[in-house]
Amino acid sequence: MKETPCPFPKVFPSQLVKDDLFFMQMAYNEAINAWNLDEVPIGAVIALDGEVIASACNRTRQSGDPTAHAEMIAITMAAKKIGDWRLNDCQLFVTKEPCPMCSGAVIMSRIGEVHFGFLDSKMGCLGGAQSLHELPKSNHTPVVSHGTFGEECHALVQAFFQLQRQKKDLR
Repeated sequence: MKETPCPFPKVFPSQLVKDDLFFMQMAYNEAINAWNLDEVPIGAVIALDGEVIASACNRTRQSGDPTAHAEMIAITMAAKKIGDWRLNDCQLFVTKEPCPMCSGAVIMSRIGEVHFGFLDSKMGCLGGAQSLHELPKSNHTPVVSHGTFGEECHALVQAFFQLQRQKKDLR
């Protein structure tokens, strides 16, 4: 069955105010890119000193790689960009709470801050289902916050899976 283009429009935040909303909207646009690739619509952006140094969307289906989550791709890109695997001064913006794998990568790469749109009570590991970043013997504890542009990010994911279920019912 032919894929359905994303019915949600991209947003165009002003470059004049590069705050959490700005970067989350950039991640949201990456999630729309994922939808248009028939991927689960998750997007991620990594910022350093107020500038985007990496951005990505999910590519697991396209690549056949279960590790090709938006966060994993963006972390790899950011490390290459700055020439160091330690991303202490970076901020990760992602549309949905990171899964166990991505939460582990956040901790291992020492990302300083993580902002995500909405909690994932089933698989989220930065406060939703688990809190990997709060383990007592962890070597790194990022600052974690959620909710910025969360309703929009959640609506995008919900609509995608609703459409996937409809396609499955038509088969």
